[in-house]
Amino acid sequence: MTSPFIANLGTTELLIILAVLILLFGATKLPELARGTGRALRIFKAETKGLTDDDDDAAARSAEAPRQIPSSRVDESSEAAEAERAERERAPRGDLS
Repeated sequence: MTSPFIANLGTTELLIILAVLILLFGATKLPELARGTGRALRIFKAETKGLTDDDDDAAARSAEAPRQIPSSRVDESSEAAEAERAERERAPRGDLS
């Protein structure tokens, strides 16, 4: 799909634009400019692809059913915490004075 502005440019207009670019930047700078533009576009394309991949991964993760902890496991962990608390209370405390 071409832009309506570019579609109306003829050979003469394109040659004039090219001549102006050469006068502004010089013949040696144009390849460097094109190379830098190409690199920037490649990086931009890779980053946008990475963002869309991240969005797809996040959507897939949110679509999974949330994992639920079995109630017996919750009871075991709370019992273990209670046992540790009781052990700390029973331990003798040294005098700090």
